[in-house]
This record gives sequence, C-alpha cells and structure tokens, in this order.
Amino acid sequence: MGFFEFIKDAGAKVFAHEPEPAPAAHAAPETNPLAEQFRQRRQAALLKLVSDLQLEVEGLRVELEGDRVTVFGKVASQAEREKVVLALGNVHGVAGVDDRLEVAAAAPEAQFYTVEKGDTLSKIARHYYGNANKYPVIFEANRPMLSDPDKIYPGQVLRIPPA
Repeated sequence: MGFFEFIKDAGAKVFAHEPEPAPAAHAAPETNPLAEQFRQRRQAALLKLVSDLQLEVEGLRVELEGDRVTVFGKVASQAEREKVVLALGNVHGVAGVDDRLEVAAAAPEAQFYTVEKGDTLSKIARHYYGNANKYPVIFEANRPMLSDPDKIYPGQVLRIPPA
C-alpha cells in the first residue's frame, strides 16, 4: 500500500508516559542504550496493540524510527491490512506508517478519511455513500478499533470501504 501519514498528536495513548531519554553527550543515537530501550518498549506496545485488537498478522514485525512505524508480515485480506495500518497510525505519537505487509488475497483498497471536528459516522456515510443510514458499513469496517459508532475523534483516520 505504501506510506500513510497520520496526525501525530491525535490517537490512542498506548505508549507509557515516560519522556524520551536525552541523547548522551558525544554518543550516536544508535549507540545510546537508554534510547534503544525506549524504542524497544514502544515497539512492544505497538505489537501488543495489534495483538489486543486480535488483528491476524503472520510474522508481525514493527520497526519504530522516531515517529514513523514500518510494519512487516502477511495478512489474509486487504481489509485486515488496512486495519493494521490504521491501528498503528491512530496512536498518539505516530506520524506515519510505512506498510510493507503482504496480502494473501488481493482486493480493492478502501479509502481513508481523517475525522474532522463535528463529524459523525452518519455525516461521513452521507458524503461517501449518499445515505446517512449506511454509517454501520463504516463502523463495521473499522472494528475492532471502534467500539462505539459515537466515539470518533478529530484526527482519527477511518477506513471507508467501496460502496
């Protein structure tokens, strides 16, 4: 799919509330053990998020470099691929996801939509499908990341499947 940008300061707070370690004097970032431990803890939190959402990815691996996530593995469907990308991207502190996932069964890609202030799933459904009552299509396309159709927030990115 490629690279997707997200709003860094919006999203689920899955990282522990700990400040990023200051760079050690005269040490390259890759040789700073505190920075490496910090990065590894954040990568583990992202892996746990995908697992907790029960998204199925064979050989899941994530790499975190600053505020960018690269995700590797194999998924069964395009929908599962998009859900993994959105789950990782809709995390507070993540500004982009580089999708390197393989898909077993190709299918048309969904559109992505960034929620704006005042949006509802009904309003988004009316825009994309011409019918506000089709909001459950968008809700179901974004499960398990969405647990309630009334709980969306500005900056969140949603899957909009083809009509």
